[in-house]
Amino acid sequence: MKAYDRAYFDKWYRNRRTRVSTAAEVRRKVTMAVTMAEYFMQRTIRTVLDVGCGEGAWLPHLKAIRPRVSYRGFDASEYVVERFGESRNIQLAAFGDLPRLRLDGYDLVVCSDVLHYVPDDELRAGIRSLAQATEGVAYLEVLTAEDDIVGDLQGLIRRPAKWYRDTFRKAGLTSVGPYCWLSPSLGDFVAELERR
Repeated sequence: MKAYDRAYFDKWYRNRRTRVSTAAEVRRKVTMAVTMAEYFMQRTIRTVLDVGCGEGAWLPHLKAIRPRVSYRGFDASEYVVERFGESRNIQLAAFGDLPRLRLDGYDLVVCSDVLHYVPDDELRAGIRSLAQATEGVAYLEVLTAEDDIVGDLQGLIRRPAKWYRDTFRKAGLTSVGPYCWLSPSLGDFVAELERR
């Protein structure tokens, strides 16, 4: 059983030889996702939900560009919640727990580097809840069978990109850019060439 403890985060997020991303890469993702949400919502984002947030790596970047943003994170790691729960507003929950949680609407919903570890049935149920919680854009960064994957391969489920596209569309989401999916409530208002 994989443990999402301090050693895991040290290896994949802090060790220069084995880390999967840098702070600069995360900042670019955050900036793009915020911009996409604000473009489609036609206002500054106010709320962010980060599912599978880990140590909350998105939070400092969000606060740097949108200091007043309200952030809520969920992660399945007891280490993360114990260490960062209070200071970064992270609560203990796995992706499969989403259907039982009360999730109010969020301007930006983030689920980065998580879905390719979640079993099919759990993912389908959770993505419906995630779509319902999205008022603006859902940033769903997921690796597919077609990708050259580097990093944590333990428990990785290699699904085709088409599987994810179909699953996200069935949940009511509309693809509008790299990893970005528009909420069901805004999907009807997107121009044809804004779709991906």
